[in-house]
Amino acid sequence: MAESALRSPTRWTAAAVLIGFGLVPVYAALAGAPYQVTLFLRIMIYALAALSLNFLLGVGGLVSFGHALYLGIGAYGVSILQYYGLTSGVLQLAAALATGAVFALAIGAVVVRLSGMTFIMITLAFAQMGYFLAVSLKTYGGEDGRSIDIRSTLGPLDLSGNITLYYVVFAALLAALWVYARMAESRFGMVLRGCRSNERRMLALGFPTFRYKLLAYVLSALGCVLAGFFLANLTSYASPSYMQWTVSAELIIMALLGGIGTLFGPVAGALVFLLLEEVLGRWKPGVLPPVERLVNDHFLALIGLFIILVVLTARRGLYGWLAAREAR
Repeated sequence: MAESALRSPTRWTAAAVLIGFGLVPVYAALAGAPYQVTLFLRIMIYALAALSLNFLLGVGGLVSFGHALYLGIGAYGVSILQYYGLTSGVLQLAAALATGAVFALAIGAVVVRLSGMTFIMITLAFAQMGYFLAVSLKTYGGEDGRSIDIRSTLGPLDLSGNITLYYVVFAALLAALWVYARMAESRFGMVLRGCRSNERRMLALGFPTFRYKLLAYVLSALGCVLAGFFLANLTSYASPSYMQWTVSAELIIMALLGGIGTLFGPVAGALVFLLLEEVLGRWKPGVLPPVERLVNDHFLALIGLFIILVVLTARRGLYGWLAAREAR
């Protein structure tokens, strides 16, 4: 078993990506490119959010178009408490997680009773309600959002430095991978898979499927709240735009691109999606200016074509395709 693990391409790929994440600040310092730290910080934060959504989507089979709501709750947890002079990240994160848990319990109690397109549309509706609620909060910036003057402090860790924030997010991502892996392989995860396959049979076997799905929804939401907390500290800004449905769609695309239902797929998907966005948006080869302008102006369309190509040729996503080849 140990020998097969050493020969596993999926494990080697995941390990290489994680080691690469860990070495980015070193490379940025040697190359004199501090922007790389900010770029990969953003990638890891969205990877954390996509990983959280994937637990609900890939294990539970519930497609949520509303998880951007919880990303916004995490960001506003920093902004609102900082407005009142509280810069303790412990208090900000605790308040954001508590608020996110209340919202997730209330919304989840409604939506997990549903399935299919109805579930998708109701989660979207709740997220849009949260978006318009944030727009109406004029005290905290309203539609324009609000800048955050002072970054949080997590106990002895001051997140004002990008390097400290980077490694805190990196540690959170590693912890999330471990937690979601344990949950997916536990009795809890097996029941969720059973609900995805045949909920009536699980009910007949005596499992309280509503409670299992509600807990999965809440845990998935809290992961996005944590990502929102980090996002606010990275951008020093909290905005209603974090709650827009397009953000939820991007998280689903990241999970889809990497491989829905695989543990590391959302991380790989976030890495590929955001790197493509960065490279194509700034592509300046210095030749054929019309082509350069075409790529810069329509890079999202090119990313869309790439996603379609991946879906048509590797339906399990990039990392899922690698895992399928390994299984064969």
